[in-house]
Amino acid sequence: MALIINDECINCDVCEPECPNGAISQGEEIYVIDPALCTECVGHHDLPQCIEVCPVDCIDKDPEHAESKDTLYQKYLKLTA
Repeated sequence: MALIINDECINCDVCEPECPNGAISQGEEIYVIDPALCTECVGHHDLPQCIEVCPVDCIDKDPEHAESKDTLYQKYLKLTA
């Protein structure tokens, strides 16, 4: 499952540089996560790094982009090929 940033985001800029896939970018009002690039850090780290550094806990699983760990790992392999 990809991640999503909710409207509690304070635009603190700490999540964007932590994403190993470049999935996080500044949106119109808050940061956004591209579900096509988000692997929840599978293949890179044990835990999603954006969630680890977020000071306001505004990053959740995106129910519209449900993916298994295996699917996330396959996406990681394609992104890093």
